[in-house]
Amino acid sequence: MDFQLSDEQKLLRDSVRTFTKQRSPIARFRKLRDRVAAEGGSWDAAVWREMGELGWLSLPFPEQIGGYGGSFVDVAILLEAFGATLVPEPYLASVVLAGTALLHAGDLAQQQRWLAPMIEGRHSLALAHGERATRFDALPQTTMASVEGDGFRVRGHKQFVANGDRADLLLVSALHDGRAQLFAVPRDHEGVTVTPVRTIDGLGAANVTIDARLSAAHRLGQDAGVALERAHDAAAAMAVAEGLGVCQAVLDMTVEQLRTREQFGVPIGSFQALQHRAVEMFVEVQLIKSVSVLASVRAADDDDAERRRAVSAAKAQLAMSGRFVTQQAIQLHGGIGITDEHDVGLYFKRMHVLGLLCGDEEHHVRRFAAQPQFTAGLG
Repeated sequence: MDFQLSDEQKLLRDSVRTFTKQRSPIARFRKLRDRVAAEGGSWDAAVWREMGELGWLSLPFPEQIGGYGGSFVDVAILLEAFGATLVPEPYLASVVLAGTALLHAGDLAQQQRWLAPMIEGRHSLALAHGERATRFDALPQTTMASVEGDGFRVRGHKQFVANGDRADLLLVSALHDGRAQLFAVPRDHEGVTVTPVRTIDGLGAANVTIDARLSAAHRLGQDAGVALERAHDAAAAMAVAEGLGVCQAVLDMTVEQLRTREQFGVPIGSFQALQHRAVEMFVEVQLIKSVSVLASVRAADDDDAERRRAVSAAKAQLAMSGRFVTQQAIQLHGGIGITDEHDVGLYFKRMHVLGLLCGDEEHHVRRFAAQPQFTAGLG
């Protein structure tokens, strides 16, 4: 298996890094985070449209619906760069999570109707799936759909829907006859109540209550169970890529802190104990990088066992290593590291969210152990 980037992927990497450095440094994230508290809206629609014009929103989608026809390796390149400066636009929630669910659950006409506006940067999407009872289950538990006339009645409550506060279209999961279904519902549809909430990393989300009558045209496919699992696996793998960018940035900040901050007349980085801490952080970042590459390659794999194994291994590693790296970074920054004025805390909070997104450490360790051929060395 060739893990080298192609010339096109290197160009993508360089262009995204230039964009994030010049247009979306960490200071922009802080500014928009503060704005969401005062005015709502943690990202910029104009920048989202620009991403559409650059073709970034089309990366994982097939050409027949206006996509680039790329892979999740391409998406990982982009998200790693986004993680380095905490780009707030909802790429992970809209393109990867909701977009992958729509791609796998919808027919060609539905894909062209609802994915095309997002690919062009005119709309954004959100997957309204999480419920109090679902935890990290890929299937809905309490939101129900029932036949009503020639359409459906969907009732339920979703919580902490990423980008739910801004999305033009919600993909609402529900149970019907024991099967998972997905319904494409405009956010302003009658019977849909969206309550904005703020996540710990400062970005916007929403709790969604729905009691709405929907036409049959709003239903995506006949059974959305596979689509939901594929979407969550893709988002989990791409969360690892974004987390890699976060951790590399935190490591760089910490090394710079050790080089420049002085105590007893010498840089604190000259103390061997602190050098060991930095080396341990470096090792953990390399571990994330290794598993991220394989998870990106396997994220769209049709072999369920291979995909689940690679994604769960990577997600569990991110939770452990990401927590270690960001916690060590705060400690090595000293008192200033726990203040809101210093950027290291922003990365710590984003890593906490990424560690929980689409399954925490415990969930993915359990799923990895449940895969065929896993013996924990006992077989």
